[in-house]
Amino acid sequence: MAEEVKAIYDISVTGSCAGAEDASLDIVYVVPPEGEDPEAFHIRTLTSVLGSEEAAKLALVYHYKHAASGFAAKLTPQQAADLAKKPGVVQVVPCEALHPHGGSAA
Repeated sequence: MAEEVKAIYDISVTGSCAGAEDASLDIVYVVPPEGEDPEAFHIRTLTSVLGSEEAAKLALVYHYKHAASGFAAKLTPQQAADLAKKPGVVQVVPCEALHPHGGSAA
């Protein structure tokens, strides 16, 4: 869990949520079929929307495999909507930039 939270935090705080052109970074939570390699399932699922394995690998930013199964990928709003309808996809969540607030500690 800590690794997943750290990864999401690292991506968000550095301002990397913006993707290429109209694509943005989305976190995709999935339930892979039992016995299938999670990373292979992530790529196969993303390929079904993006049209090629090469495009899927270029869009893929990170695999989540420990506390949750899923991946971060650069997707257009239409791609995110199409992906959300795929078998095994639980949820597609836009990445939101976190902006730490300054101030004094009590």
